[in-house]
Amino acid sequence: MTNSPKSPEDCVSMTDVRVGVDALDQQLVALLETRFGYMRAAARIKETRNAVRDEDRKAAVIRAASETAAAAGLPKEAIADIWDRLVEASIAYEMAEWDRIREMK
Repeated sequence: MTNSPKSPEDCVSMTDVRVGVDALDQQLVALLETRFGYMRAAARIKETRNAVRDEDRKAAVIRAASETAAAAGLPKEAIADIWDRLVEASIAYEMAEWDRIREMK
């Protein structure tokens, strides 16, 4: 029988914590699946491969995430680092998709 996750405030054991973290990780992967779906859409929409990398947009996304994190009391620098990696992975994925789409034509 799988335990349903408790809120962090209601956890009384490490089992409670781990159940919550595992459930949240599944939700995060589902959200990343949607985010990468948007990268596939961008690859389909952008007319040139050079348009895939947009340093101004990358900086804005990282800045927004780190500011939101700071407002929530989370470590701003750690979130900026995570988002930098996420955006770089998204760019690499989008470039691969851009190439794949055009190779099919």
